[in-house]
Amino acid sequence: MKSSVISGMNTMRGAGLNLLSQDDLYEIHLATMEVMRRTGVNVENDEAIDIFYGGGCIVDRKRQLVKFPSHVVEDAIRSAPDTILLAGRSPKDDIVIGGKRIAFTNFGQAIMIIDPFTGERRETTKKDIANVVLVCDALSEVSVVEGKPLVAGDVTSELEPLHAAEASLTNTSKHCFGGPITKELTKLFVEMSAIIAGGKEKAKERPIWTAFVCPSSPLGLSQSCSEVIIETASAGMPINILSMAMAGGTTTVTLAGTLIGHNAEVLAGIVLSQLVCKGAPVIYGSSTTIMDLKSATAPVGCPEFGLLSAAAAQLAQYYHLPSYVGGT
Repeated sequence: MKSSVISGMNTMRGAGLNLLSQDDLYEIHLATMEVMRRTGVNVENDEAIDIFYGGGCIVDRKRQLVKFPSHVVEDAIRSAPDTILLAGRSPKDDIVIGGKRIAFTNFGQAIMIIDPFTGERRETTKKDIANVVLVCDALSEVSVVEGKPLVAGDVTSELEPLHAAEASLTNTSKHCFGGPITKELTKLFVEMSAIIAGGKEKAKERPIWTAFVCPSSPLGLSQSCSEVIIETASAGMPINILSMAMAGGTTTVTLAGTLIGHNAEVLAGIVLSQLVCKGAPVIYGSSTTIMDLKSATAPVGCPEFGLLSAAAAQLAQYYHLPSYVGGT
């Protein structure tokens, strides 16, 4: 039986959550452009400031402040790819993110663990990372692996991200996310993934690793954050630019204001990436939540966290960018 072409329909298959209308998203975008144009973003890295200046931004080197004309930001959004291949060690583990595709991963950065064999509560180790990644590798529901599910507390802190990457990449055939924190470590991450993939060009064609960076709220790109963005864009490797703003702590207390600050931080990182290499793969990331004013912590199980994550995913779809958001 032939199916007729259908036009002019807006359908929703299955359950969904649309917090923001298209007009809401447009208003948030306009407010973000105003913040980026008038207030600007603090950038601690001189090379990044030079790149922004060369790309048409207004810079105040003494104050390390960069202001963004709207057309520069919007050009960067348009040049970033709307889908990204997250390759596995073999094609069977490949996934493509973008649009309304959904995939799942594990959480990360735990510093304590209840030992599954002894029941002891203790600090996490590199061996624990390997074991957790093995479990994630076996779970069909986990499409990509957060390559630092735990902190390797038994290795040198300066090299800990590299140890975590080694423990992850050797214990799963799935795509890994990881967090180099310096320019030098990023180069080693790129070299490690190139060795596994069979060369730098193959690693660029089939990236098996994605970097993580977090802007510094409110409205800041730190020295290390800028370095990692520049290095990954230069190498053609994907990067997840993930804001961890806290409403009432590092941003305004309102969720709408927090979303605008969050958006400005992520877009500043995306602009830097695209000015380094137009078309470099970037992911719009969010782990933005509220600040618990009683305990001064960042709760990731609160209702506001879920609302902000859903709103961030909608913003990424509005910009035609792949997203990575925390769940509750």
